[in-house]
Formats: sequence, structure tokens, C-alpha cells
Amino acid sequence: MKRPGLISVLCVLGYISIVISFPQVFSPQVKKLGVFMPALSGLLVAANFMAYVGIWYMKRWGAELFLSSYFLKTILDLLLAQMGLMFYSGQIFSIFFIIVLLRHYRRFDLNL
Repeated sequence: MKRPGLISVLCVLGYISIVISFPQVFSPQVKKLGVFMPALSGLLVAANFMAYVGIWYMKRWGAELFLSSYFLKTILDLLLAQMGLMFYSGQIFSIFFIIVLLRHYRRFDLNL
């Protein structure tokens, strides 16, 4: 099954965002938010990485994991009032990616 070019480009951009966001897990700003925030932030980054790998291989679990981690991260950011430029740019990218995933969801493989 051939992966659409737009999904390939978005996955590569997603991998780049993971590389950029991973060091932020250990930043002092995240540690100031609470004791468990670095761990929770790290879990969300890991979930996003796994979701991008699943989407790259055109697996439905990847799209579903991306959608779940998107909603968890959005709820967490709203509860902690972390709404800056990165929040809004990430929301725009994620919503666009979700629209693309929903458009191609039938082509994704159900098997692991």
C-alpha cells in the first residue's frame, strides 16, 4: 500500500517536532509546573512518536493514538494555561493533520 505524499511530509514534520520537543521535557519550565509534569510530558512525546511511526506505516492504531494524544495534550495545556504561540501553531498543525488522516483513514491497515 502506497503512502500518500502529504502524509509523508506531515510525518517528517512531526518527527522534527518530536526532536525539538523532547529536550523540553527536561527543561526547568516543565519542572516548575509540578512533580509529575516531566513524566507526563515525556509520555505524551513518546506517544506522539509512536503515533507518527504507526502513521508512517499506514496503520490505524497510529492515527487513533495520534488523535488520543492530541486531545490529552490539548486538555493538559488548557488546564495549565499553557497557551502561547507554540500552542496555537501546534493546534493548527495537528488539526490539519487530523483532517488529512480522516480523509485517508480507510486506506490504513487494520492489522498490527
